[in-house]
Amino acid sequence: MSVGRFLAGIGALVWSPDREGYLLVQRSAAKDFAPGAWECVTGRVDQGEGFEEALHREVREELGVEVVIDFLLGTTHFYRGEPVAANELLGVVYHCTLQTPGAVRLSAEHQALRWVMPDEAMALLREEHPSEAWLKRLLVRAAWMRAALPAALVARTRAEGAELG
Repeated sequence: MSVGRFLAGIGALVWSPDREGYLLVQRSAAKDFAPGAWECVTGRVDQGEGFEEALHREVREELGVEVVIDFLLGTTHFYRGEPVAANELLGVVYHCTLQTPGAVRLSAEHQALRWVMPDEAMALLREEHPSEAWLKRLLVRAAWMRAALPAALVARTRAEGAELG
């Protein structure tokens, strides 16, 4: 396979200590990809941006709030539609903590929001929908990592970020 071009993206799974839950947003029915699906904040990395800069921009655009990055949850590779080069996306997914409780607002990209614990999300999310099945796996990983990671590691990532420059 030859070297090609692809899109870069981010995911931000937002945790609220006040609500003791994760924020899920439902894509607008007017969206061209996965309309009506539940997701975390997602978005593309613009030319000239790093992953973390894109994450903060996307969270501000989609929710109108600020978050702090706690740790990396993982990476993702998928096709946003048909499996052709123009639809290929590589992404980095972060666990974040909401910095402005109670101030979340939805953009036109989403039609609803819910704060859920992972067990509540399992009942809400559809296994037969690829995007929601992915989100189920992400929530299970997030809950495990949030409980297992040393506080010093989370504190350092919050202070310094995860990008190496």
